[in-house]
Amino acid sequence: MSGEHSIEAGAHGGSRTRALVVGPYLSRGPAAASRDPQARLAEAVGLADAIDLEIVGEVQVGLNNVRPATYLGKGKVEEIAEAVKAKDAGLVSMDCQLSPVQQRNLEKAWGAKVIDRTGLILEIFGQRARTKEGALQVELAHLAYQKSRLVRSWTHLERQRGGFGFLGGPGETQIETDRRLIEERMRRIEQDLDKVKRTRGLHRKTRREVPYPVVALVGYTNAGKSTLFNRLTKADVLAQDMLFATLDPTLRQIRLPHGARVLLSDTVGFISDLPTMLVSAFRATLEEVTLADVILHVRDVSHEDSEAQARDVEAILEELGLKGEAEGRIIEVWNKIDSLEPDRLEAMRVAARGFDLQRRPALVSALTGEGLDELLTRIETLLAESRMTLALELAPEDGQGLAWIHAHAEVLSRETRDDGGARLVVRVPPERFDEIKRRYSSAVPQ
Repeated sequence: MSGEHSIEAGAHGGSRTRALVVGPYLSRGPAAASRDPQARLAEAVGLADAIDLEIVGEVQVGLNNVRPATYLGKGKVEEIAEAVKAKDAGLVSMDCQLSPVQQRNLEKAWGAKVIDRTGLILEIFGQRARTKEGALQVELAHLAYQKSRLVRSWTHLERQRGGFGFLGGPGETQIETDRRLIEERMRRIEQDLDKVKRTRGLHRKTRREVPYPVVALVGYTNAGKSTLFNRLTKADVLAQDMLFATLDPTLRQIRLPHGARVLLSDTVGFISDLPTMLVSAFRATLEEVTLADVILHVRDVSHEDSEAQARDVEAILEELGLKGEAEGRIIEVWNKIDSLEPDRLEAMRVAARGFDLQRRPALVSALTGEGLDELLTRIETLLAESRMTLALELAPEDGQGLAWIHAHAEVLSRETRDDGGARLVVRVPPERFDEIKRRYSSAVPQ
């Protein structure tokens, strides 16, 4: 069935599928104004490379308009047909969104499988999802995509079929059966996802009971989030020079310069033209971001399209309802400064100083560790602004109270009195103040 290809290395006698990458870009419009076509094509090649295809060629095509039947003009379709034949390509990856009819017509013209940008991203997500929730979300998005590919122009779906019990009533066409089976599977997945989300909600509620603030990493795919995560947590999360190396959110505990602990969350990378069905499918995964106390927007400032990538990330944050409301808790992290020439790095430092202190970007190299101490101090300062500092007195015999404070508040200092009691300075979210005041009448804001 066109549009339902599973692309697997080894499909051709043990070798990788040979793929031609085509970047058909309109010469007018917002994308043309903000993005370099060569950088867009390089990203398209990176996407194809992320599922281990053997890239045998890349073609950049300038378009004045999109053709309804084949997306490309007739001459260009013929030219690419020759390239497909000459390079013995079994698959053509089109860096655009194709209609089912366009996809089918191009497959006929080229004698090869054709996959569009949405299909390719879904394929990558399908291979990378590790958690149950991730796998369910990808399958849901994939089914939504397949459902959109069920069009009546596919003659093999026009067969009439008799009644086969639950599979369909008399006279039901194959296309109706396929659509109904897909819809039933989607409903089952949504029910399973609801259960998983409820479990995640309970875990999250438990975490909110813990005093540790959450710091979430977001950014364009391949911006270096996982490398930064590994450097800060000394963990070993998959960090490769590869698009979408991380799909499932990962949480680890880290210590800030003055000893406070926070939970650091690594999330899926964003990308331009992210399929809408994936944005909604991954909304639960991205809830980690919406609940975070601090959001680190990690940017690869060595990339020629860094500004356009930042706008794409901001657009998705806006879709999550975070634009504006979260402005004060976002720190922009300009990563990969180790890849910059000295003159360009100095220009970046001057540009960063042009921002007011609250919005000033943090210049770092996740690879070498440069700038990370300053970043951690910034996180600590930002968290302190949104939390209350209290001083309270504990009786010598109140060991249970001391344990409760350590479990529910961030203890900044502890001073033992002569009578064996203790004076504590703690930091808590404002919503916890009343609870602490009820337990410890001595608690006063600092």
